[in-house]
Amino acid sequence: MTDVLRRGRAALAFSFFAQGVAFALLVTRIPAIQDRYGVSDALLPLFLAAVPVLAGVGSVCTEQLVKRVPPSRVLRWAQPVVLLALLGVGAGEHTVELGLALAAFGLAVGALDASMNMLGVSLQRSYGRSIMLGFHAVFSLGGIVGASLAWVGAHWELALLVSYLPVVVVLLPAALVGSRWYVDGRPAEEKKEDAVAVGAGASVTFKMLLPLCLVMCFAYIGDSTVSNWSAKYLQDVLGSSEQLATVPYNVYMVTTLIGRALGDFGVRRFGAAAVVRAGAVVAAVGFAVVAGAPGAWVGMLGFTLLGLGLCVLVPQTFAAAGRLFPGASDAAVARLNIFNYVGFLIGSPLVGALGDLWSYRGAMLVPMVLVLVTLVYARSFDAEPDRYGGGHERPRTADVGRGSNGL
Repeated sequence: MTDVLRRGRAALAFSFFAQGVAFALLVTRIPAIQDRYGVSDALLPLFLAAVPVLAGVGSVCTEQLVKRVPPSRVLRWAQPVVLLALLGVGAGEHTVELGLALAAFGLAVGALDASMNMLGVSLQRSYGRSIMLGFHAVFSLGGIVGASLAWVGAHWELALLVSYLPVVVVLLPAALVGSRWYVDGRPAEEKKEDAVAVGAGASVTFKMLLPLCLVMCFAYIGDSTVSNWSAKYLQDVLGSSEQLATVPYNVYMVTTLIGRALGDFGVRRFGAAAVVRAGAVVAAVGFAVVAGAPGAWVGMLGFTLLGLGLCVLVPQTFAAAGRLFPGASDAAVARLNIFNYVGFLIGSPLVGALGDLWSYRGAMLVPMVLVLVTLVYARSFDAEPDRYGGGHERPRTADVGRGSNGL
């Protein structure tokens, strides 16, 4: 069983990595996509907003789908669709083709994100210790790799298809092979009980889940603020050069990777609630530093702190959902995942509107306050009896369910 768990963990980690690469390749080449298809500045936001909206739909559908099939099967087929949709974005010629490819990408990403985190939560339960931050660290690594490949493509002025095709050729077969070792983590009998529990108490579950939904939303508002506004803020508000303005997001991604790589050890030692509180405080300090920075280098320090603080919130929110609802964790993760996209949709327009109406320095204080609200809900992250940490370690679960070899 130990080998089954190890193979399942490695296979799932690769899935997180591949998703990080694919997502970064899409979002970092948006200007090239716009030029290829001749999408106007007025129409572009509609295309971009459609992706998270459809991803939310995909997450909702996944909640229903996993009542009938294991999450491993959903993940096995969602990941190839994401990669092929990325290839479709690079291969199309007409706006309609772009719309269809982005629609497929959005729906599949919702199913992919939900099923990946479902498997991560169930694997963490089988391990009896915190491992979720490690999966999200690998996602961050994939994002760095994808962004680097996108830079190469832009630097050498490669066509989108030329940039995307080698990545898909490598990742797609590797993901399909790796999917043979996914571990659902729970026996079929327990999953049937889960379906009954969800059907009987869905509204109660959502009421209890709401604090985690808010934390997820606020975390992604903070994340989208960095990804969408860090370069503009450094250049327009803090007076940096155009070249230096590209650095904060890269620093943010690297510190996110470092924080997540080390975060599981912090959870095991101090408990999830303490790590979440610390992350929220560090992120709030980061936003305060950015808002009050006298120059570009102090602003860079603020974005560095943001990476270290925000990085722990999302993985621990998914993990907390699994602990709060051990009999319905798949449904809890699918519903929680929707607020990933809600935060992404709210964050960028909110900061932009506040920046235009007020000031961009003042706008940075809004995500700071929202992140601090996480402290109010921090107790939700240490639901008993599954507190993973020093002195709270549970014995490993003997029955980890079945892998997906036969699916």
